[in-house]
Amino acid sequence: MYAEVKAVLDQAEGILTDLKQYDGAGDSIRDAISQPSNQAVQLEAWKTLCPLVLKLQKFFQFSISLDNSLHKLLGVLCRENAMSALKTKQALAKLLADILQFVLKFDSLKMANPAIQNDFSFYRRTLNRLKSLNPDTESVVSDEEANRMSLFYAYPTPMLKCINDSTANFVSQNSAIPTNNVSEIFGVMANVCCEMIENPEYNSRFQQADTVVVCQRVMVGCIVLYDQIHPVGAFSRQNQIIDIRASVRALRGHSNEEVEGLLNALRYTTKHLNDEDTPKAIKDLLK
Repeated sequence: MYAEVKAVLDQAEGILTDLKQYDGAGDSIRDAISQPSNQAVQLEAWKTLCPLVLKLQKFFQFSISLDNSLHKLLGVLCRENAMSALKTKQALAKLLADILQFVLKFDSLKMANPAIQNDFSFYRRTLNRLKSLNPDTESVVSDEEANRMSLFYAYPTPMLKCINDSTANFVSQNSAIPTNNVSEIFGVMANVCCEMIENPEYNSRFQQADTVVVCQRVMVGCIVLYDQIHPVGAFSRQNQIIDIRASVRALRGHSNEEVEGLLNALRYTTKHLNDEDTPKAIKDLLK
């Protein structure tokens, strides 16, 4: 299993590089919009869009691979209680952390690049127009996949939405595995990351400058997933695992360019933050 999931994650850096280099077809789209009757300009925009849509398809298909990988990892890590699993299956736990690290990095880059959604929307409009003129026009991706991609990119944080849904589906499809085991694996990992950031004894050993950011991303990803599947979520007084106040301190106390985006993930992608029984002090903490 380690080899299978690692083979998927080995592609992650390439995905992030492609996303960082994604410039979009803004100029071609503007030309096409300003000259709607100029077929040469329309076709030029189409030619510019097609390879970009293939890149977007690649990102979307990678999200499906992550979904499958997450199910495999949870299937093994959640057979026993969290502390036992994290002690005896550290390599698999590290892969789970790597998935969360990638997801938060991908979504941060995606939110900073509005060209992605603009390009795909214009591609679909152009395809419909070209097909009305020539029914034999070939689409870059199938209509079914294009519909799924459209839903995927409609979310500000599509990868986080993907693994959120994946975790919820895992819980509903695996009734033999206690839900507590699943929530606890994320809760304990969130606490471990928080402790690594906040405890000088641990963070003094960090050899790479971005290790704090890595821990912050994984911590936030774990909190979001814990909040998704735990009955009362991560912010309730009944949450006995995650120390939300310490977690927010671990973000605000180590300022970097990622912190505000990670705080926004807690504000806007969690399920229970705005519940009535969430203490006002916690809500104020995340304002």
